[in-house]
Amino acid sequence: MARLTKKKKEAQAKVDNNKIYSLEEASALLKEITYTKFDASVDLAIRLGVDPRKANQMVRGVVSLPHGTGKDMKVLALVTPDKEAEAKEAGADYVGLDEYLQKIKDGWTDVDVIVTMPSIMGKLGPLGRVLGPRGLMPNPKTGTVTMDVAKAVAEVKAGKIDFKVDKTGIVHAPIGKASFSTDKIIGNAKELLSTIMKLKPTASKGVYVKSIYMSSTMSPSIAIDTKIG
Repeated sequence: MARLTKKKKEAQAKVDNNKIYSLEEASALLKEITYTKFDASVDLAIRLGVDPRKANQMVRGVVSLPHGTGKDMKVLALVTPDKEAEAKEAGADYVGLDEYLQKIKDGWTDVDVIVTMPSIMGKLGPLGRVLGPRGLMPNPKTGTVTMDVAKAVAEVKAGKIDFKVDKTGIVHAPIGKASFSTDKIIGNAKELLSTIMKLKPTASKGVYVKSIYMSSTMSPSIAIDTKIG
């Protein structure tokens, strides 16, 4: 444990807490201060000038990261028998309906994304208390409730993620892995940030993007200039 603490201190010493880094500087620095033995996730935390308690200031959306997430997203397709083949061909890890509804009811949630069809949403309603807190409830706004199941599954597998501002006004989202090149980290970050900028609620007044921090698993956070062009 002492070795880990030493590495953390060394990583922290490389970050100037009084400096606002450019996206390019932060992406390069992050690779220097990531000390985990596994391939750490890279995340952005964007504090927005919105009041998420008000429906007209909720920020939620989807983005297809150009370089993917670096993670093999486990997808469950809850579909009728006639859609099973296309869901499997598109890469869904689990495909079915009643048996998986029962598994979820029993507490199974070992997936990253659930894709389903409009006609099945009624069956998912009673499972909201299980799926909701884990961010697994399918939603038409994120493209996970659709008749084009194959397309939805393929997009998730290719790097499509959904994000939502939390109750404190912060959007947390993964943008790749520490093993990514700086160019890939920068490209994914820019795609996410530009998407969030387009979603500014008209009811939001004042500064919209208040702060941006980049970090990897267990690394210190790096403050990024909110004016990224």
